[in-house]
Parts: sequence; structure tokens; C-alpha cells
Amino acid sequence: MSYRKTLKLVCGFAGGSAVLVLAAAAAESRGYFGEQRGEQASRWSRFTAVQAAQPAWAPASHTPVTSGHAWDFNWDKRDPSTLTNGKKKENATEDPSSEQDNGKPKATRNILLIRHSQYNLSGNGDKERILTPLGREQAELTGQRLAVLGLKYDVLVHSTMARATETANIISKHLPVGVELVSCDLLREGAPIEPVPPVTHWKPDAVQYHEDGARIEAAFRRYIHRADPKQKEDSYEIIVCHANVIRYFVCRALQFPAEGWLRMGLNNGSITWLTIRPSGRVALRTLGDSGFMPPDKLTRT
Repeated sequence: MSYRKTLKLVCGFAGGSAVLVLAAAAAESRGYFGEQRGEQASRWSRFTAVQAAQPAWAPASHTPVTSGHAWDFNWDKRDPSTLTNGKKKENATEDPSSEQDNGKPKATRNILLIRHSQYNLSGNGDKERILTPLGREQAELTGQRLAVLGLKYDVLVHSTMARATETANIISKHLPVGVELVSCDLLREGAPIEPVPPVTHWKPDAVQYHEDGARIEAAFRRYIHRADPKQKEDSYEIIVCHANVIRYFVCRALQFPAEGWLRMGLNNGSITWLTIRPSGRVALRTLGDSGFMPPDKLTRT
């Protein structure tokens, strides 16, 4: 086979496959594969080289397929198209869609989920599990990061556990005056649902999953939903809580399997940013962002 014919053959392949074909053809033409053979044998050898250069699978058989689960736009039970007040309109000529349009959310909710900073793991009970010196530094860095973002924060909600409360208090010093500070017992750390795959180092009993799971799900329903129709402007809300709670929230909000929550890791003081559109669409802008911290300040305890 001439070099021109070889080049034409090579053009039918891409990347490494083309290089392999060209090398094989050139090597054989110079007798590097052994003694010169008959024309028919030479063609067969080149054909074998071409086959070796091609992938063994057909692209069509490896095309990713969807799971078949469509996005549920009424996941928060606030889709205006599903809400009716059951009252009969007195004016028959009134546009039936006018009430629904007036009840549609117009604003976007931005929810910034902050994991508490490093705390004293050896403390006896929640009251003694306060932030370490490094943990207080981390909270300062997180507060500075939130301040630099320059967002118009509406509220800062935090878990009632000591480490989350202390983290929130430090962060609040960096926020504009007037941002309300609210505590919520629903946001306490716990075991939301049995993780899949299971882990060996942490095995809560069924009662803990039953009790904590209901509470954390209640927290999700209270805080993670689209804006109320009365809300006129986009909002930015901060929630300081715990890794298990945040990871569960993310899975639920994105309509991922909730039992996959333990597959994600979050650094102390990290920022996870969820955006909820009026239509019910949810986007994850950041997951566990801690790039604003120096490497020697990063922990995951």
C-alpha cells in the first residue's frame, strides 16, 4: 500500500487510533514485522492492524440513558397550578387564570447552608462541645467570605446546638446591621436516613433514624421551598447547621436518592448554596465551598 493510500485510511480514524494505524502501515512497508510476504498476506496484516486500532465497543451501546424519573415541579407542594381555594367565581366572565397568575411566585430564594466550625469532640454533652480556637478562626473566615460576597442577607437561622450557635454568632458580626438571628431546634444534628452504601464506623439504631429522620425532614419542608407569592425581591438566607442535615437537604432538593447523603463530604465552615426558582427548579451553585480558607485551616471533624 502506498503512503498516499495509507494516509487516506488514517484520516478515517481519530487521535491515538490514527497514529497506531499509520505506525503499523509504515512499519510493515519497511519489513519491521518480519520477512516480506505476498501481496495478499500483506493486505491481511494491515487489515488486522486497523482492527486493533479500533475500539472493541460500539458507541451506540454505551450511550447514557436517563433514569426515567421526571422532575417533580410540585416537590414542595407550592406549584400554583395545583393550588385552588375551592371558591366559585361570582363573575363568570373573569379570566380563570388571573387568580393563578396572581398566586405565582416571582422571586428566587438563595439559601446558603453553612456547616459549623471545628469543635471540641471530647466535650461531655452539647454544652461542652464548643468551638476550638481553630474553629473560631474558621467562623471568622466564613463571615468574611459572606461579607465579601456583598449580598443582601435577609435572615440567619442556626441550629440550637452549641457549635452551630457559636459559629452563627461569630458570622453575624460580619453581616450588615439588621440581619435577624433566629435559632431553630429542627436543625440539630442527627441521622436523617440510613445511608446506602452502609458504613461500618457509624451505625445509629432504627429508633434514631426514625426520630431524627422525621425532624430533619420537617426542617427541610420548613426551609427548603420556593418563594411565597407575596415575596417581591430575591432573597438570600443563611442557615448554620450540620453536615448530615446539609447533605440530606441537598439530596432532597435536587431530587436525588436521599439515602445517598453520606457520599458527600463537607469541610467545617464551608458554604453550600442552593437556588430555588419560582418555577420550582433547584440548582446547586456550590457544595461545601471552603476555597476562601488557607489550606492549614481546613478540617472536616
